[in-house]
Amino acid sequence: MYSRKFFVFLSAVSALLTVAVYPIKALCIGTDAPVDGINSVNVLEAIFLGFVQGMTEFLPISSTAHLKVVPVVLGLGDPGVAFTAVIQLGSIAAVLWYFWGDLTRIIKGATRAIALSDYADYDFRVCAGIVLGTIPIVIFGLLIKIFIPDFDNSPIRSLSAIAIASICMSLLLGLSEKIGKRQRDFEKLTMVDGILMGLAQSLSLIPGVSRSGSTLTAGLFMGLERETAARFSFLLGIPAITLAGLVQLRDILGQNLGDMTPLIAGIISAGVFSYLAIAGLLRFLKTQSTWVFIWYRLAFGVAILGAISAGILKNS
Repeated sequence: MYSRKFFVFLSAVSALLTVAVYPIKALCIGTDAPVDGINSVNVLEAIFLGFVQGMTEFLPISSTAHLKVVPVVLGLGDPGVAFTAVIQLGSIAAVLWYFWGDLTRIIKGATRAIALSDYADYDFRVCAGIVLGTIPIVIFGLLIKIFIPDFDNSPIRSLSAIAIASICMSLLLGLSEKIGKRQRDFEKLTMVDGILMGLAQSLSLIPGVSRSGSTLTAGLFMGLERETAARFSFLLGIPAITLAGLVQLRDILGQNLGDMTPLIAGIISAGVFSYLAIAGLLRFLKTQSTWVFIWYRLAFGVAILGAISAGILKNS
């Protein structure tokens, strides 16, 4: 019964994305916002982009891709890497809110295990897995900062690159559904799981890959149950998304941003809808497979390539 409700929920999201085109574009006409980057986003756009961020951050369909593609399709322009990263702080607030009990238990248990030198303790293994799993994305993120300083405008963020990444990840997720054993629950997580999922998480630096999608795929390949893979993916994402958001927030606070209301509105909107997405996905994966997301990602990528070929979308 819940799965049916969740499908209705996803359908409603798609419908809202579609019908929002006209009111948002109409309400944004005549605004005095600047024309590029984070300053070009007004309050209404920020709330809408927060909605897109929140509903896609924790589903395995890539929030970065949707924050790049949806505004372009609606004619709102690309909000850029900075705005995308900062409103992710709303998603972090949501995952902290949802998993606060688990986090406090894991941290207390890990601290106790370290005091007792009990490194086989379950809470220590999970905590260490999160810490070690965060290292790869930090390293690769720094390398991108060093070697691709204009990452915001690089070909890696082009619509065709996003489409190809989406298609490839849909195929990998489908393969993991086919061959994954799904025999290990949350109690059987190891530090090695954290490291391997952390390596998979680093792939999400490529727009279109999806952080939750890559880690969920890796978890299924490693034999984790769907809900376990998703739950650990959410916990693993806390340090990575927080660091990305804080780095970008530090960078943009040094600029003359003027009115911060749109940014705050986007963060709040992302937080509310992220919480709904987390709760919905975890309940959904208790009884259902990921095939709905696999087909969606495949269709998403193919549609973008088709639109580019037809000249409907510009490959920027």
